[in-house]
Amino acid sequence: MSPAPAPAPPAGGPATGVTGVTGGQGATRAPGSPWPWTSHAAPPRPFAGAPPETPTEITTRLRPVRDRRPARTAGAVVCVVLGLGLIGGAVTGSWLVDDSAASPASRPLYTDARTLWHSVPVDTLFPRTIKGDGAGPGGADRVWTRVAVAPDGPCTGAFDPLLLKALRPVGCLRVLRATYTDATTSSVTTVGMVVTEADRDAMAALRKRFSEEGLDERADLMPRTYAVPGTVAAGFGDRQRASWTISVLTDAPVVVFAVSGFADGRPVAEPMPAAEATVPGETSAPAQAGLGHEAKGIADRVERALRTSATSPERPR
Repeated sequence: MSPAPAPAPPAGGPATGVTGVTGGQGATRAPGSPWPWTSHAAPPRPFAGAPPETPTEITTRLRPVRDRRPARTAGAVVCVVLGLGLIGGAVTGSWLVDDSAASPASRPLYTDARTLWHSVPVDTLFPRTIKGDGAGPGGADRVWTRVAVAPDGPCTGAFDPLLLKALRPVGCLRVLRATYTDATTSSVTTVGMVVTEADRDAMAALRKRFSEEGLDERADLMPRTYAVPGTVAAGFGDRQRASWTISVLTDAPVVVFAVSGFADGRPVAEPMPAAEATVPGETSAPAQAGLGHEAKGIADRVERALRTSATSPERPR
């Protein structure tokens, strides 16, 4: 079934008339674009009792194995499990702690992360549904549904001039964005990744600068939104930005960001960074509405998906 034609995008958005090979309901592959799949349509709602999607299983006939002594077999299994656990823990651990001084063995993962945007499906980096257990105010659970995915593109148009200037030292290879809404469709959040051209040292220097100068908490450095006409995020523009977060990674050439706002399109006079809006007892409008939790919760889980994809041995290289 051919996807419905995409509506005219807002200024700075994707070009119209994107067509290509169908990649699932509402998804198309743009000609000449290395970003595997783009989507303008809202994800389909699962019907009651729908069976879970499972990958095709491929098995191989095993060779006959002679009988082994139970004690010796159990000992061998324990040794294998322990060995794999130590190896897997060492690799994954360097990603989870975001260690800029990671061992040489983990350095290939840094380079691999730069190619993820054109080697894995968009649903892997920006899942159709994100579960945020304990991500809301007071530890409440959250569920976010993807509204649309923007075609990959340059940083120009995705960021205001000052943020572009702040990111210039690491170079912008590509920016990837998607917009989500919460279960009540009362809030909208654009989350994204800047894939940079920098090495570890340059990323570490940028992270230090953002931290020491508080660049991630300056309202004039807020990321821009990705609004999509005809959706709950149609009125999500610059004046509707309420809370945001920016995270400069050092174990991957990536900057993860998110910006949230009200779905009804109301303007926000005093936006607040998520780090402040999530402080218990904060009484600002973004904090009371949980918009800081929305931005941080979605950004954290997209960042986690990035790390999982980069360390997966099954992804194409």
